[in-house]
Amino acid sequence: MEKSWSFHIGPIYFDGTVLVMTVLSCAIIFAFVYWASRKMTLRPTGKQNALEWVIDFVNGVTKSNMGASDSRRYSLFFFVLFMFIFVANNIGLMSKIEGSNELSYWKSPTADIAVTLTLSLIVALVANLSGVKRFGFKGYLKHAFLKPMPAMLPMNIIDQFVNFMSLALRLYGNIFAGEVMIGLICQLGNVKPVLLPIAIIVEMAWTAFSLFIGSLQAYVFVLLSSMYINEKIEIEED
Repeated sequence: MEKSWSFHIGPIYFDGTVLVMTVLSCAIIFAFVYWASRKMTLRPTGKQNALEWVIDFVNGVTKSNMGASDSRRYSLFFFVLFMFIFVANNIGLMSKIEGSNELSYWKSPTADIAVTLTLSLIVALVANLSGVKRFGFKGYLKHAFLKPMPAMLPMNIIDQFVNFMSLALRLYGNIFAGEVMIGLICQLGNVKPVLLPIAIIVEMAWTAFSLFIGSLQAYVFVLLSSMYINEKIEIEED
């Protein structure tokens, strides 16, 4: 398993590669949004069209699960979530940098289980706090954990935990596996120089496929997140 460079502040250790790549992903998103939102007009063209297309795409994904009213209320949250996962997935799947000491200096933040668990935890907090806000604390406990009958409490708690873990592990597994493949392809040219042209061709094809996988996983994460949040705030009709 590849190793990342790390540093510590007092007794607390940090994964330097993940931290730097997370900051870089956020910087890329900020730069894109800032660039695309300058001098906006009522008749969008070019960069404004690109930004509005992403916003409309994310809104379309969540609207099918949450309805028009609730999807608009959470549109900014899902837009930021989608953009971060999209950039964080692809930033490491399309390239790889390793030092002479076999430390990895370039990777997808979402190839680290701590990052995907944090993203899943954020979704869980938003979902549960939104349910409390809509139904009140007692009403939410009844709505989320005691339906359709109080005896379902253990199963509902397990369901909450499974949703939380599956959301994180699905994203982590796909991106981590993609980075492992990138590493194996890069090593192909080091085994025999004659295999270098083949390694280049395979890496180009895998890079294109990785872009698709990274984008698909961002879509799936937002889709499932909107479903989980909607479960907590949906008002059942009698």
